[in-house]
Amino acid sequence: MTFLLCTYCCGGIHWLGLTVNGSSVGWNQTHHCKLLEGLVPDQFQLCRRNLELMHSIVQAAKLTKVTCQNTFTDMRWNCSSIENAPHFTPDLAKGTRESAFVFSLAAAVVSHSIARACASGELPSCSCAPAPAEQAGPDFRWGGCGDNLRYGLQMGSAFSDAPMKNSRSGSQAFRLMHLHNNAVGRQSLIDAMQTKCKCHGVSGSCSVKTCWKGLHDINHIATDLKSKYLAATKVIHRHVGTRRQLVPRELDVRPVRDSELVYLVSSPDYCAHNDKHGSFGTQDRQCNKTSNGSDSCSLMCCGRGYNAYTERIVERCQCKYHWCCYVTCKKCERIVERYVCK
Repeated sequence: MTFLLCTYCCGGIHWLGLTVNGSSVGWNQTHHCKLLEGLVPDQFQLCRRNLELMHSIVQAAKLTKVTCQNTFTDMRWNCSSIENAPHFTPDLAKGTRESAFVFSLAAAVVSHSIARACASGELPSCSCAPAPAEQAGPDFRWGGCGDNLRYGLQMGSAFSDAPMKNSRSGSQAFRLMHLHNNAVGRQSLIDAMQTKCKCHGVSGSCSVKTCWKGLHDINHIATDLKSKYLAATKVIHRHVGTRRQLVPRELDVRPVRDSELVYLVSSPDYCAHNDKHGSFGTQDRQCNKTSNGSDSCSLMCCGRGYNAYTERIVERCQCKYHWCCYVTCKKCERIVERYVCK
């Protein structure tokens, strides 16, 4: 399978290629920052000055890839092309709705990873978040160790936004689009802060609660961004007053909302293999015969029909715990019917 790969036009997410060799690096010497070709100067300098952050950024790259694919497993476009990072096919290189999602998710995940690393004591440059400014309730007190979202946003945005502030990363419209979508991703992260508590008291009576602010897991944030992806707005780049900015293509009487993902280029239907559009097609993809959603055989297979086959599944069953301390299980077999697109 041959695809047109693009390295320069996706500089904003070029760092997702850290999954290729980033895990095998100690990130304890500044020359390690040269291992990822294509870092813009600001990213390279941030790496040199904050080597301890790179473990979190490598983890963020891995998590972005896995989360994107898990989030879109029920869609024709299933984010499989993200595995090509740091080389990208046109589905992620041309200002599409799909690139809007990936940029926003990557921006959210890198800030999330840094915020969590602060709270877990992995970073010498930060620690737990300060106590919230809001008044504690009558039944709890602020304490614990909250995720340091402020530091995560500060360092995450410095890293993920840097390429879009470089004119070599594409047209102004392209860069404005991705800066906007990065901000949408981080706002989704901010909205995902929740109050978490731990009970104290005799026999778990919870007479006193200690609470802190923590982040939802990244799957919650990805689900929110997927909703924004499905409702994304196509924009054009034109003069508004004395400046050129992005405005909705169909409703250019209003400005782009801070909460909406935007894109410049319409996507194909991803039904058929097409190198020019970066479409892998849906042939041989599994579908759900009983579903009415996007994973249904009628939608996933684009009307081409599907083939059925059976698969024998062997799994552990009838497990029993024995004192002390082991578990015994039997092996059970069952036949499952699967469906794949023609």
